[in-house]
Amino acid sequence: MTDISGFLLIDKPAGMTSHDVVDQLRNLSGIRKIGHAGTLDPFATGLLILAISRKATRQISQFVKRDKEYVATFVLGATSDTLDKDGKIVRADEVKTFTPEQIKAAMLELTGAIKQIPPMYSALKVKGKKLYELARQGKEIEREPRPVTIFEFSLQSDPAVSDGLIRFQTRIRCSSGTYIRVLAQDIAEKLGTLGYVEVLRRTEIDPYRVEEATALEELTAENWHKKLIDVPESDMLP
Repeated sequence: MTDISGFLLIDKPAGMTSHDVVDQLRNLSGIRKIGHAGTLDPFATGLLILAISRKATRQISQFVKRDKEYVATFVLGATSDTLDKDGKIVRADEVKTFTPEQIKAAMLELTGAIKQIPPMYSALKVKGKKLYELARQGKEIEREPRPVTIFEFSLQSDPAVSDGLIRFQTRIRCSSGTYIRVLAQDIAEKLGTLGYVEVLRRTEIDPYRVEEATALEELTAENWHKKLIDVPESDMLP
């Protein structure tokens, strides 16, 4: 099957890196040339697009540049070193409460063209070094703010207090390169507290939806190639 080429829409489970998913497909398919578009953190779930074969991987950058949609649960009242639930809680705040209107107002301030400072725990390279490699060494370096666009930022559930923390669900449509973990940090800052992401699910890489994806555990050596999709030329970015 080494002449097979195409793209796979995968619903990535929690607890795996994006590279773990690539490795699993290599084992199932026997094809070494496989790439993915847009890394998902291990704790995150949702749509991951894989390119199968050399021809397909040459086109993978087209997907990386696309707008994305996420559903996320934000936590207010504490923060972790990675800005997500997998990190170590490094600071906690006194118990505060916020109304939906206050949260929506903070979201509005972060909607549109904004700048984000990439987190230290990220795969972004600075002077040839991945930031997370430096972070694991206990180092923190200055990072330049990067422009991104938040097209939609909406509150999907009322804030609820449990264990001294506030949790609420959000929906975000954003440009490529947006860090949802930084959004959680920034909205918390707007509200005068601390924050991180507890649940993160990517629901769209424009125009492909997670509902079209296949759960990773459903793929076998016998059926994976039946799930491949062709990408029309009209879907390719200029």
